Amino acid sequence: MNRLQTLLITLAICAGTVWAGDLEDGDAAYLRKDYANALKKYKSAAEKKDVNAQFQIGIMYGSGEGVVQDYAEAVHWFKMAAVQGNADAQHNLALKYYAGEGVIQNYTEAVRWFKMAAVQGNADAQYNLGAMYSSGQGVVQNYADALRWFNLSAAQGNMDAQYNIGFAYTSGQGVVKDYAEAVRWYRLSAAQGSASAQYNLGYAYISGKGVAKNSTDAFGWYKLAAEQGNAIAQFNIGTMYGKGVGVKQDYIEAINWTKLAAAQGYAEAQYNIGTMYLKGLGIKQDYGEAVRWFKLAAAQGFAASQYNIGIMYGEGRGVVQDYMRAHMWFTLAAVAGIPNAVKNRDIVAKQMTTQQIVQAQKLARECQARNFKNCD
Repeated sequence: MNRLQTLLITLAICAGTVWAGDLEDGDAAYLRKDYANALKKYKSAAEKKDVNAQFQIGIMYGSGEGVVQDYAEAVHWFKMAAVQGNADAQHNLALKYYAGEGVIQNYTEAVRWFKMAAVQGNADAQYNLGAMYSSGQGVVQNYADALRWFNLSAAQGNMDAQYNIGFAYTSGQGVVKDYAEAVRWYRLSAAQGSASAQYNLGYAYISGKGVAKNSTDAFGWYKLAAEQGNAIAQFNIGTMYGKGVGVKQDYIEAINWTKLAAAQGYAEAQYNIGTMYLKGLGIKQDYGEAVRWFKLAAAQGFAASQYNIGIMYGEGRGVVQDYMRAHMWFTLAAVAGIPNAVKNRDIVAKQMTTQQIVQAQKLARECQARNFKNCD
């Protein structure tokens, strides 16, 4: 996944200039969170064309430290420093053009300023320029150019660039597919804490792509990503606990991790929790809760959940028995190609009048038109 980084707020101290006194005083005030005095000192230095002071004023207006947050004013100060060649200011100005904060959103301008900072060696700008080439925003999409900029950034230790190089080798974007090389780059990124890289290493070990299959190692990498909030990793950890793959089977741990993924809206996790409540795996059997979780997944178009809701309505488990609702959900599941959905719909139809069947078909069409939202 390509994403633009925000520049960490760092004090750009330029000792030895004529105006170092005001700048250093501003830095000292900033560090002790005396923002009003910091701004005063920075402005004094900025009036004398100190680019580092101009940059810091932009940071303060952008973050709302000591002043009312004002993106347009932040852009003003970043541009003053940027036109004088300050790479950090050029990068932050590019971010503003990218996000449309304080200026009209303009990807072409974002690319222009990213490039100015990147050629000066700014690792974040190099990464973001690579992301722009990869996505084709503000520039003609070019995976080879994206990879070139990612490599420059990665050489300076940028973990997101390292991840993206790994992804390029996984997908063959701008380079010949090489799973072993992808794993090498994912390791570099994962070692710095990239949850995405940790997840991809887990997948490499579970699938045997680029490394020998090892479910225990897969579990370890997935867990690192899951602990950082990666929803798919949390789901996979839950699944591995549930099946006893790479770890001792533990239904309680399975439902705990799966719930974390479900809380983030991951449909398959919501479906699995519904299944756990339905069967009483690691939790007290509760048909009502099963239906609730199935409906959350069904609202996202998860067909297996739609099918199960049809079963629950057809048998009256966790809901009042309702053949018309069962027919509706079986119809939706059938459209998605779920086995037995047509067969079960036809079984339910035998308990219904012609008018009820027509109404159920209408409900299914309306539900589909609403993208499965508010169907019950």
